[in-house]
Amino acid sequence: MSKRICFVLAILTLIGATAVAAPTTPTLHILAFYSTNVERDHVDFALQAVTFFSEAAKRDKFQFESTTSWDELNPQRLKGIQVVIWLNDSAHTVQQRTAFEEYMEHGGGWFGFHFAGYNDSGTNWPWFVQFLGGAVFYGNSWPPLPAMLDVDDKASPVTKHLPAHYLSPANEWYSWLPNPRANKDVKVLLTLAASNFPLGFKDTLTGGDIPVVWTNTKYKMIYMNMGHGDKIFSDANQNQMFEDALVWVASKH
Repeated sequence: MSKRICFVLAILTLIGATAVAAPTTPTLHILAFYSTNVERDHVDFALQAVTFFSEAAKRDKFQFESTTSWDELNPQRLKGIQVVIWLNDSAHTVQQRTAFEEYMEHGGGWFGFHFAGYNDSGTNWPWFVQFLGGAVFYGNSWPPLPAMLDVDDKASPVTKHLPAHYLSPANEWYSWLPNPRANKDVKVLLTLAASNFPLGFKDTLTGGDIPVVWTNTKYKMIYMNMGHGDKIFSDANQNQMFEDALVWVASKH
C-alpha cells in the first residue's frame, strides 16, 4: 500500500473518530425566571427548582438557564427559547407582559408553578386570566400541608408515571373561581382528592372541585399549583411528573 493511500486512510479514520467524539449541541433551550424579593418560602422553592431542572437538563440533554431579571422577558432574549418557566412570580411591567403575550401567541412554551399563576382583581391582566383558562385565585389552605391528589388522566404524557392517587408534599393549595375545568379548552390533569377536606387550619379549603394541574389546550402550557416551601421536591413520583411535564411542553414544538 502506497504512503499516499496510508495517509488518506489515516486522515479519514481521524475524521471519523472526531465526528463520533464530538459533543452534540442541545437543540432545546429552557429559560426559568424567578424572584428573590418575594415570600421566603417561594424563594426556597425556586432555588431548589433551579437545581432540580439543572440536573434534569443533564439527563434529558437540553440547555437550562435561569435569571432573576424579569426584564429579560423581551423579544430579543426569547428568540431561540422553546420553553419559559416561571418559578415563583410573574411578569409585572407592560413591556414584560406584552413580550410574553406575543411569545405565547406565536408558539412559545410555558411551565408555571404556584404563585406564577396567582391573579386577582388587582392584577389587571385580562389576557393572563384567559391564558390560565379563566382561573382567578379564590382561596387557599394554610399552613402548608401534604395533600392526596387524584390523577384525572393517566394517559397523559405528564402523568404517565404517577399512580392513580399519591400524597403530594406539604404545599399551600389554591382554589379558583371560575373553576378552570369549566373552560372547554382546559384539560385538568390532577385534582385535590375529596378525602383531604377540610384542608388547613388557619385558612381552610372545605370542599369542592379544586384542580391543581392543568393545561389550556389553546397554548403550549402547563400550570402546577405546587411550589410553596422547601418540601416540594421530596417525592420521587412528583419529581418525575415535573420532568415529564417539561419534556411534554417542549415536545409540542
